Amino acid sequence: MTPSCFSRSLAPAALLCFAGWLAAQSTPASPPAAAPDQKPEAKAEKAEPKAAAKADESKPWRLAPALGLNDWFKVSGSQRVRYETLDNQFRFRNPNNNPPGQGFGDAEDDLALQTLVLLEAKGDGISGALEILDARQYGIDATGFADTTLVDTFDALQAYVDLSLGELGGGKHRLRLGRETVDLGGRRVMARNQYRNTINAFTGVDWLWTGDGQSLRAFWVLPVDRRPNDFASIRNNEWEEDDQDLDLQFAGVFYSKSLDERTTLETYVLGLDERGANTRRRELLTPGVRLFQPRKKGLTNFEIELIGQVGESKTSTATNQPLRDHVAGYARLALGYTADMAWQPTVELSWDYASGDQDPNDSENNRFDTLFGARRWDYGPTGVFGAVARANLNSPEVKVVLKTSSTTELTFGVRGVWLASERDTWTTAGLRDSSGRSGDNVGQQYEVRFRWDFVPRSVNFDIAAVYLAEGSFQDRASGNQGRDVTTAYAQCVWTF
Repeated sequence: MTPSCFSRSLAPAALLCFAGWLAAQSTPASPPAAAPDQKPEAKAEKAEPKAAAKADESKPWRLAPALGLNDWFKVSGSQRVRYETLDNQFRFRNPNNNPPGQGFGDAEDDLALQTLVLLEAKGDGISGALEILDARQYGIDATGFADTTLVDTFDALQAYVDLSLGELGGGKHRLRLGRETVDLGGRRVMARNQYRNTINAFTGVDWLWTGDGQSLRAFWVLPVDRRPNDFASIRNNEWEEDDQDLDLQFAGVFYSKSLDERTTLETYVLGLDERGANTRRRELLTPGVRLFQPRKKGLTNFEIELIGQVGESKTSTATNQPLRDHVAGYARLALGYTADMAWQPTVELSWDYASGDQDPNDSENNRFDTLFGARRWDYGPTGVFGAVARANLNSPEVKVVLKTSSTTELTFGVRGVWLASERDTWTTAGLRDSSGRSGDNVGQQYEVRFRWDFVPRSVNFDIAAVYLAEGSFQDRASGNQGRDVTTAYAQCVWTF
């Protein structure tokens, strides 16, 4: 790609960020409204005028106070522009051909736009929200790759009512009815996507209890089907209403408890029931446990997450695929340390294992299913890339994070990528050697990422580059078509 093309693609991002910067410099028309249940402290009332003025200047610009809205009603949102590029496509459109058929162009260049607008109303014992998502892409051509992770034009991401149910067992509980987004625990089985252009949503019933360092959640939902889902419609950013169906149901119970000021324990059990002819017919029970400590200057941090999975499933959506017993699992171990010094360097070692199908000819499917989890922070950018996924994976990583200033952060990562089962699929590429003779080495992934809060809590830049060095599996399973892959992106987010 030529520099001139790069400049033209980033022009909207530059204009957006400039507009966000101008807005962030403006003084709010009125101070942000306090939550209805928030009582002002006596000391705040006696603050010196200069101190109060300084506090106002530090507040980010937000749309709701600028419009002078009432305390019970809020409007907020964000606008993101991201340019992505990929050289040497790793996916195969026809992986079962002999030799496999690439079927995609060598390069991808995409401009991804995401707009979110959230309307919130809060009353006595009842509240509600409506959030609109508009996610589009520009630049994917007829030989490119595009799916519902890139496009979801103008639809209701959230539309729910919250009922406050008062006191229970030393805490408070509420009931949510409608469509919502959810971050559950470590976000590896249920997440509100942050990097991906489109976002998971669920429609149903969600009960939450919180109290004294603990929380308990139980839900029954229908995962929202993003539409349209055919390549031509996605490429043209066509509109079709998102919907949900009783053929796909998801339920779970999640419990979290703070063991001390830094250590948290989470346990959960999730159930998925998927029916229909052109589906994987999944009936899965997924129990898990997670124990972790977050990063803190001068201390170590760790994370242990173990997930089991049993039930029945097919290995693909093909109607001629047999239904098999499903026995799979996932494990993550991570240990890090943040030095108490300039730039607060963090060094973290981690290992991810997601089981793969051991034998394509037996009656058992061993490939782990990440359900509705996200993966950018673990495995690198998705979008036009996303070469590493939480399925048939055996992958250690070394990561170094430097907080180079109060508003900037630099990250370096080196990850080895192997298949957990050499007879199963490299799922993101579609490649499989059921004989196992191609080995299990997918490659080595190198990432560098720079983040800058240009206007703190208002305008954020995020730039990254990733290089995936070809492993022996890529070359052998593809009939000598394996190549090193390079991807990069630059994005700007304005929160208002």
